[in-house]
Amino acid sequence: MNTESNEMSIGVLGPLTVELDHTSIVPAAAKPRQMLALLALSPGSMINVSALRQELWAERPPRSASTTLQTYIRQLRVCITAALVPGQDPKQVLCTHSTGYTLRAHCVSADMIEFERLAQAGRAAAEDSDHYRASVMFGRALALWRGTALADVRHGCQLGLKAASLEEARLSVHQRRIDADLALGRHVDLLAELNTLVVEHPTNEHFCASRMAALYSAGYIERALQEFHRLRTALRTELGIEPTPLLQRYHLALLSGTGSPGPMGPNHRGLTSAVSGDGQRATTR
Repeated sequence: MNTESNEMSIGVLGPLTVELDHTSIVPAAAKPRQMLALLALSPGSMINVSALRQELWAERPPRSASTTLQTYIRQLRVCITAALVPGQDPKQVLCTHSTGYTLRAHCVSADMIEFERLAQAGRAAAEDSDHYRASVMFGRALALWRGTALADVRHGCQLGLKAASLEEARLSVHQRRIDADLALGRHVDLLAELNTLVVEHPTNEHFCASRMAALYSAGYIERALQEFHRLRTALRTELGIEPTPLLQRYHLALLSGTGSPGPMGPNHRGLTSAVSGDGQRATTR
């Protein structure tokens, strides 16, 4: 069968979507959906049977695991067949190898690939101090998200790690978009968003520092200082640690009026021109 006319669109930045020629091939049953998700994360690459078994059943596969996997493959091919024109073979889309399976099509687009492309463009712009372009690229990357990664798929060890990695990448891009907007002087415009972010991520120092900078630059000096105390209380209560020395010095610089608030930047760089530090934490005693 010729697969050159087949186009596949994969979405994992939210509920799982896999479309073949604009027709969904996502099954309703939980385990075949989980299996498809693992295959869709690496389109064109073979996924070993052992990896599929581990994802579905961890270290306790049933005696019928091999037969059950083949049943799930048949169910997935039924979904694929419904998206193909008559005469096309679903086994050319979900291919069988001696040790595993591959999901493939002539043309594949994936939101996670586009997300990374836009994020990389944002990072390059930030390195060139093109804060406007960085903000735009990071914003476009974030706009691809439709919810929590693989929100409607049961997670085994592999999908769980991948979903967590995607969420970490999303958080990093969000932080860097905030940094770019702060560098553009959009302090007042950011306040509502940052208010929400510190509620959602109460121990995130980056968002705390960004809110401190936005409040301070917008003239809300007392609220900026209160934000540091809110974070310190949250860190002590939830994690038993203190804010990083860098953030503590930032707080003191604002308190004394010698600080120059700005975006924290990746890895706590560029938090302020008035402070510097190694970023190590101290445990409460």
